Amino acid sequence: MNDERPVCREDVCITCADLAAPGTVVRLLDEDMAVVWAENGCFQEVSVALVPAQVGDVVLLHAGEAIAVVSR
Repeated sequence: MNDERPVCREDVCITCADLAAPGTVVRLLDEDMAVVWAENGCFQEVSVALVPAQVGDVVLLHAGEAIAVVSR
């Protein structure tokens, strides 16, 4: 049995091959959700349950989830 675990070698997710992209938090909503102005030029509702996001923060977005605060 091979115990080798997958390793990310590129700038994409090994699970879904989706890139993470930056977005700016413009409004916090109830239940750990936020409205974010995304890099693709549109507003998105995303989960901020994993990060201590505040309005004005730039967060890294992946699959509808903020996974890191990039800058304040």
